[in-house]
Formats: sequence, structure tokens, C-alpha cells
Amino acid sequence: MQTVNTIKELRERLQAERRAGKRIGLVPTMGNLHQGHLRLVESAVKNADFVVASIFVNPLQFGPTEDLERYPRTLEQDQEQLQAFGCNLLFAPQEQEIYPQGRDGQSFVEVPGISDLYCGATRPGHFRGVTTIVNKLFNLIQPDVAVFGRKDYQQLHVINRMVEDLSMPVSLIGVGTERADNGLALSSRNGYLTAEELAVAPKLYATLQALAKALEEGGSNYAALIEQAQSELEKAGFMRDYIHILRRSDMLAATADDRELVIIAAAYLGAARLIDNIEVSL
Repeated sequence: MQTVNTIKELRERLQAERRAGKRIGLVPTMGNLHQGHLRLVESAVKNADFVVASIFVNPLQFGPTEDLERYPRTLEQDQEQLQAFGCNLLFAPQEQEIYPQGRDGQSFVEVPGISDLYCGATRPGHFRGVTTIVNKLFNLIQPDVAVFGRKDYQQLHVINRMVEDLSMPVSLIGVGTERADNGLALSSRNGYLTAEELAVAPKLYATLQALAKALEEGGSNYAALIEQAQSELEKAGFMRDYIHILRRSDMLAATADDRELVIIAAAYLGAARLIDNIEVSL
């Protein structure tokens, strides 16, 4: 696996692969890779001839009081893992390479509506930062296929909207959430949790599973079911952010007539903000 740090090197390397007729796959990441990221690489290897991973801690998707400076950076370890899982090329640029006009002078891409809901309401501007960097990576790498995790359910939905709205010639693959044996969704931010909090954290997914079961058994008072779930999380030690029952097609509030649902949730535990989701078919 080769690592490149500049756009010029990236384009030169990809030009040769493209001339050879290779199908190019992309796995965008912020590094500090875990098994969930590596499952994305495995999927890319299955669906492309030449796999590019990117590692860039994107400042545009962090709020002013968020964890940009302390977000874990583990490049050497990430390189070893990517190589072991069949990645062909790593693009690991510095901020100046990606945003030469600076953060405030950068043009941006924004998906209206959905970007301001749920995680977008808690983290204003977050999804604008996500779609801007993903759009830029798509322009630089021009992948045939790009792979994202379904743990970030809203993010995948927003990126899919961007691809559809802007007629981008890239196929998106969503890969299921990788979990620890106790059900906790793997996340780089799990590293912020203490040992005691790590023991509590699986309660988030367990609560979503219980809520999904209540829906499958005919529960229809969504507001009451959500409040019950929030109360259970607070008893366990979480601080609430949101739980929503949505229809999958557009990620808007589900009605009694909707059958293909997704429950999304975010909650604070110690220094970490955890997110998770579960799909439900009625």
C-alpha cells in the first residue's frame, strides 16, 4: 500500500489505475480505525479493483466546542491495518492541502432540510462539513463506488441525497454496524469512555432493541414509547439528546401507516456522545 499526502500525487497514481480500466473504490475515514472501518475496506475490496482509503480529520464538521483537537490520530497503526485488509492507496492530506483558502474561505456543499434535523440540530453545520469534504473527495478520487457505515445512518442518507441531487456517477454501499459482543456499536469516540461507562454504554442499543420490539408487538403511541426509552437511558446514567422513530425512505417522522422504519438515537455518556440506530419492518 502506498500513502500519498498531496492532491498531485493522488491524481497521478489514480490516473494510471484508471487507464488500466480499474474499478476504483473509496472508503473515507477520519482515522483511528477499528473493526467497523475495516469491514468497510473489506466491502470495497469485494466491489472494486483498486481501493483508496482517506484519513482526514475534517475540521468543517466539528463545532467550536467539540473534540477536533483531541480526536485520536493514529496514522501508523491505521496504515498497518489498511494494508492488512487489502487497501491499495491511502490519501492522508494535511488541512492546508484540502482547504487552501482556509476554513472560512472554503466553498461548501449543503443538502437542505435533512441536514438541520436530529444530529444536525444538535451539531449545527456538521452535515455541511460532511457533504463538503465527501464532495471534494469524490471530485479528487472519482470513485466508481464509495463505502460508508450504517451506524451513521443520517450521514449516509444525507450523502445519498447529495449524490442523487448532483447526479454524481458513484454508487454508494452502506455496511451494517459492527458491534462488540455486548452490543455496543464500535466507534472511535468509545475511547473517551471510562471502564465504568463502557459497562453502561451497551444499554443504548439494548434500549433501541426493546423499543423496536414494542413497535413489532403493535405499540403505536410513539411519543410515549420514546419517553419511556429516554427514561430508561437516564436511569442508566445517560443524558438525553434524541430518540426518533422515522420512516426509512426520507427520514421524516413515521406515521401509523408507515411500515419500513428506523429508530435513531443519540445520548451523552460521560465525555462521549454516542449514536446508534435499528431498522424495524412492521
